[in-house]
Amino acid sequence: MILTYVVAAEAVMAVLITLPSPKALKSTLVSLISLILQPSMFIVPFASFQLLDIYWKNEHRLMCSGEACTAAERDRYEKSIYKSQRNIILCCAACLLYWCVYRVCKYHKEIQRMEEVEKRYKEE
Repeated sequence: MILTYVVAAEAVMAVLITLPSPKALKSTLVSLISLILQPSMFIVPFASFQLLDIYWKNEHRLMCSGEACTAAERDRYEKSIYKSQRNIILCCAACLLYWCVYRVCKYHKEIQRMEEVEKRYKEE
């Protein structure tokens, strides 16, 4: 559940910083999101731990196949497989979106720095 909210928040941040907007608004938005990125770095180790947990559970999961399984056991087994697959996608998406937001913020800051250097050279 946590991963779902984190991925949604990261997607919103990615949309906000990539949409065209006035320079002043974009600058403040990128600054705010940059401040948020530091504490939200926890998502990378959390997602990594989740992936390891999913892998371990997958390797040690009891297989439900054949005539020994009831329909309820088979449904529970399939539901757990689907949940694991969903969580793998969420973990990968969380890490990827975090990286994308981080890079966009970094590029924006580099562009601002280059514009300031260009402005100083023009003034000289």
